[in-house]
Amino acid sequence: MTLFLAIAALVLTSFPAAMFVANLRLFQCLGTINTNINRWCPGFSRILSRAHRRQAERQPILTDASSPPSVSVLIPARDEASGIADCLRAALSSENVAVEAIVLDDDSSDATAEIVTEFAQRDQRVRLIHGKPLPSGWNGKQHACWQLAGAATSERLVFIDADVRLAPGALWRLMQYQDQTDVGLLSAFPHQITGTWLEKWLIPMMHFILLCYLPFARMRSHGDASLAAGCGQLFLSTRDAYRKAGTHEAIKPSRHDGVKLPRAYRSAGIMTDVVDGTELADCRMYRGAAEVVRGVLKNAIEGIANPRLIVVFTVLLLGCSVLPLVALAVSVAERNPVAITISTLAVVLAHVPRFIAAARLRQSWFGALCHVPATMTFVVLQWIALANHLAGRQVAWRGRTEST
Repeated sequence: MTLFLAIAALVLTSFPAAMFVANLRLFQCLGTINTNINRWCPGFSRILSRAHRRQAERQPILTDASSPPSVSVLIPARDEASGIADCLRAALSSENVAVEAIVLDDDSSDATAEIVTEFAQRDQRVRLIHGKPLPSGWNGKQHACWQLAGAATSERLVFIDADVRLAPGALWRLMQYQDQTDVGLLSAFPHQITGTWLEKWLIPMMHFILLCYLPFARMRSHGDASLAAGCGQLFLSTRDAYRKAGTHEAIKPSRHDGVKLPRAYRSAGIMTDVVDGTELADCRMYRGAAEVVRGVLKNAIEGIANPRLIVVFTVLLLGCSVLPLVALAVSVAERNPVAITISTLAVVLAHVPRFIAAARLRQSWFGALCHVPATMTFVVLQWIALANHLAGRQVAWRGRTEST
């Protein structure tokens, strides 16, 4: 039994560690856009050949090589007075592109609208629009993004959260990558700034799950909606693909646009992709333990916490974090040298993805060291989210539950 526990722990840690290492190279392929992209992003040879055929059939978006390409940066904002100025300053500093920045004030109770108005008076590239009343059945963010897309004038649409700070070259690099791969929707994971201990524990879990359990090579070579992935903090889409996918109306009740919007595109036959945005943007998603907990709970039911996935992921996540320590403790207690060796290796492998992420994605080393309690906390929150859903309770966010 002791040896079985050790072997089981090794198996459950080896798979995500191997997947993480293989996927990380593909995830970080944005830096290779001017080199051999198929070497770094397997599966794109098929996509690129499709792109070349389409380019022969349509007028390209970039028709004037002497002028920079235009892009609409669309920012839904509800009570974002503390950060909307920094968000706009960063977007307006974008290089090699012609930016228009449109902010939708979604019934803010603070000075968000006033701050954006001051920007608009100084810079004609900035526009403020006021959100319409939220219709029944719509999530606030999806309704705001839908209105923003309608107000945009460019053929490229970039949806960012108000807490995202774009790097000067971010939009240009994303647009180059989109041109070369012809994906309709491109998402990037910004560098996640974490302050408090629970942020350091839990925020990196989204990279952990993405890179340990999503087969990137298959995601890029097959259009299955089940392989959809993204980050709702930063999306780039062409207007044509956005319309064909049904716009944000296709996911109007959802709180989890990071998964649901790419899934809508793929369901419409439009390819999507997700890349590392560590060098492209910064984002502090939550501030403090209370926000982290509410943030995880608010949309978990649309992710791992749904009844079809939660048991499987509970086994996978606890098996690759807690089980190795249990196996090591039992092996030491029974003085089984073979089991001790195997379970020790499992403990090391359990932490490999988090340590690599700390080094390559600038994540917290403290969070990596606390991988086991972090994973346990994350799993517990998923079960709480499921319990809330079954009881008909929904966590309020920005003063709203769904369409209230």
